[in-house]
Amino acid sequence: MKVLFKIAFILFALLVVSCSSENDSGTEIIQPKNYKYLALGDSYTIGESVCQTCRFPIQLQDSIKKHITANDTFQTQVIAQTGWTTTHLKTAIATQNPTNDFDLVTLLIGVNNQYQNQPFSVYEQEFPELVSIAIQKAKGKKENVIVVSIPDYAYTPFGNGNATISSQLDNYNAFAQNYCLANNITFINITDITRLGLQQPYLVASDGLHPSTIAYTKFVERILPKAKMKLEIY
Repeated sequence: MKVLFKIAFILFALLVVSCSSENDSGTEIIQPKNYKYLALGDSYTIGESVCQTCRFPIQLQDSIKKHITANDTFQTQVIAQTGWTTTHLKTAIATQNPTNDFDLVTLLIGVNNQYQNQPFSVYEQEFPELVSIAIQKAKGKKENVIVVSIPDYAYTPFGNGNATISSQLDNYNAFAQNYCLANNITFINITDITRLGLQQPYLVASDGLHPSTIAYTKFVERILPKAKMKLEIY
């Protein structure tokens, strides 16, 4: 009798568990998800000379929100500032100490190393360190990280077609891309978009130096498919 009672109790418990994920109509209840996104960078990430919702991380956030349910949440944290080099970004991340549970991390850094005429060796050392930090913040998963190429400000009124700028930034981007390829990390090239800046002035912000809202929209068009895959949003 005791054995039968125990069996009946176990069956009842299993029935309760199986029903706990369904509502009264028998439909499965889908738990809401909380997505977290960390954007690391410099002026190109903070969105110098464009509105706060115009910068690419917020445009990316808003684009992703169109593909999630109303019950899901999407949080974006930006650690970026105009003028930051790789060294500045490393220091800022250490100071702000964001959590290690982000579902997506983007990294776009290096233009100020070039602009401030720092030795290229600084970037060679600190870019891989920043990628490692990004991976740590992305739940320790490199598949959650996207590295974005450095825009070419030579193709702005400020840069005035300076070929030296383009050549130097090619070296930075080549190093970053090769590192990402060697380590199976997603690298997205948007530099070619910015190299249309003199032909298509609407791609340059009103300051004559940074990307415009439209340029950032074009960045997001390339980043979004990869971001959705990493977030498993289809």
